Amino acid sequence: MPDSRNEPPHPSGAPAIPFLRPNLVRFEKYRAYLQGIDERRLYSNYGPLNSRFEARIREEYFEGRGAVTTVNNATSGLMLALSLAKSPGRRYAVMPSFTFPATPLAAIWAGLEPLFVDVRGDDFCISEASLEEALRLHGDEVAAVVPYAAFGHPMDLAPYARLVARGIPVVVDAAASFGATRAGAAFASGFAGAVVYSFHATKAFGIGEGGLVYSADAELVARLREGANFGFGPDKICASPGLNAKLPEVAAAIGLATLDEFPAKKRRRIEIYAWYRDELARHGLSSGGWAMQRQAGEVAHQFFPLLAPAGVSNVALQRSLAARGVEIRTYFRPPCHGQPAFERCARLALPETDALAERVLSLPLWEEMTREQVATVVGGLAEARAAGTS
Repeated sequence: MPDSRNEPPHPSGAPAIPFLRPNLVRFEKYRAYLQGIDERRLYSNYGPLNSRFEARIREEYFEGRGAVTTVNNATSGLMLALSLAKSPGRRYAVMPSFTFPATPLAAIWAGLEPLFVDVRGDDFCISEASLEEALRLHGDEVAAVVPYAAFGHPMDLAPYARLVARGIPVVVDAAASFGATRAGAAFASGFAGAVVYSFHATKAFGIGEGGLVYSADAELVARLREGANFGFGPDKICASPGLNAKLPEVAAAIGLATLDEFPAKKRRRIEIYAWYRDELARHGLSSGGWAMQRQAGEVAHQFFPLLAPAGVSNVALQRSLAARGVEIRTYFRPPCHGQPAFERCARLALPETDALAERVLSLPLWEEMTREQVATVVGGLAEARAAGTS
């Protein structure tokens, strides 16, 4: 997530209700896996625990379709996917500016230039009209399209499947979307582009650090796997540019234990999300310009995104809540095109992006939260609004 430059200090030090409280599985859940590691003395290099972890994910979360490969983190996965999938000799990676900096940074490391397009104001994902304009204006220079599944939203991948069919590579930044479903089916299952997930500790499926790349294109995944192992082919000779992005066996052990716990973790997060909906309605914030992110399907929520009314500053609300001991965030303010590393990158008009950046709030959502704490967060927003915070 973005840095905390615009986050006010809490008057009494640590907030009473923090924004995030990572909740990895406890040691006793993966102790036996660790003992096996020591017995085998295999600690990395796609060991047996990693293979089990990948096989379970493919079967349990992608309906046995396509292929997966783990990576040491999602940024490495984006870098590799863009490097291997991009159209050679072309310049731009088309993406939203309303995303975490890892997305444009991965494009830069892959030798591409970000080209920022606008997003929709309801689900915060790429505007198809803005994307088509970028392809019309710069189609001969587009090496890849990089949509962001905003805040874990299981976005409609059909338009991107059509791009892949047209020969335009697509790499989806689905950092917080692991375990999401759409129309009753696993999100991204059967999609022929590359889909990159994060297993960072702050995600719903957190193992400390790690990630995953999925694609229905098994050949692409095999190339990614080689790329994550220094570009080594079967003969252990470097055949293509690569890096060391393998997931250690210790992380795979935590991952296997997390797979056992994840259904309950997901249910709990969905329950807390529902509490927020109820409290917003109870306090009269479900109308009057307040809006939740439109989401289709089921999400293992990382936090609760909320759009404040027009003219109400998310930073002002953040400061007001901080004074009440509640930590909230303003993802993504500033959006990428407003950050020094990317301010010279090409862009189209970004009116929705700029408007969202001023108003989007990210509210705490962690598994030990109580309904009373959710009520405190929403009550604080209602009080701040009644006091004329803007």
